[in-house]
Amino acid sequence: MLASANKLKAVGSDFLICPDNTIHQALPYIVQRSPLPWLHIAEEVASEAVARGFKRLAITGTRWLVDSKVYPDALTAQGLAYVRPTPEERDEISRIIMDELVCGVFKAEAVAYFQRVYVRMKYAGCDAAVLGCTEIPLIMNDTNSPLPTLDSTRLLARAALRRAVALPRGSD
Repeated sequence: MLASANKLKAVGSDFLICPDNTIHQALPYIVQRSPLPWLHIAEEVASEAVARGFKRLAITGTRWLVDSKVYPDALTAQGLAYVRPTPEERDEISRIIMDELVCGVFKAEAVAYFQRVYVRMKYAGCDAAVLGCTEIPLIMNDTNSPLPTLDSTRLLARAALRRAVALPRGSD
């Protein structure tokens, strides 16, 4: 990450982003040594959740992400609560992501599984779902999810665009 940051600074970048949610686990270890500031994907999701009035988010993504502190730290810093899938759900979600979605396999059963998890999390008090993996939006979105969705990659891209052209939130 630091080598890439230094290369990007050398070619004139003003700030940095990384659309990979899971690698944000490493960000605390390099941010102080980075030659440029980073936009944090989970902080952007948390800001959008606050702006939309959400209070308790369902975190979904690979097991490595869901087990990490990436989203809990960013969400609680902005006063948001969260729910993680059960260990069994984490395993199945990770399997769907890594064995199916990454390989371009899109099954109705995978959509139905995510929908069941989101329904359970809705009953657990969640009012939105974090799509904390680049591949989840390939099968889940606001039209087929029982919860409103927060597409982390799309939100990071919008934040980067706003920052690059100095637009206020909500004008993109």
